[in-house]
Amino acid sequence: MRSPFLLVVLLLTLVGAFVSLNWPAIQHPGTLNLGLVDVQAPLGLVLLALLLLVTLAFLSYLAWWRGQVLLDSRRLHKDLTAQRELADRAEASRFTELQRLLQVETQALAQKIERNEAALRAEMRDSANSLAAMLGEIDDRMKQPQRPT
Repeated sequence: MRSPFLLVVLLLTLVGAFVSLNWPAIQHPGTLNLGLVDVQAPLGLVLLALLLLVTLAFLSYLAWWRGQVLLDSRRLHKDLTAQRELADRAEASRFTELQRLLQVETQALAQKIERNEAALRAEMRDSANSLAAMLGEIDDRMKQPQRPT
């Protein structure tokens, strides 16, 4: 149990003990001034009734307040759940967009690599042809009879 609840129970027990110990004095009649009229009634009993009335009013307010807190809590929980779902959907769409972007970039890189490979093959072919031509020229020069100088 929580300490405020225990404090309230302790105070109610003390008030009950006080009332039971002083019951004859509480029932002793006296003259009460109500502003316009004087009335004969036991002052202690009137004050005890007022204490009970205030306690009931406080408990009613406390119950109403607790109900409002529970309603607000439920509403906030629903709002938080909706916001969480919205954030999850936004995150999922960001992942989908990122995946799409990565696919586009991957395709662009693959095309660039293919172009570079084709250019490299062409360059290698041209280099091989140039080398073959040079070797052919050197071979032709070597086969030609040398002229005396």
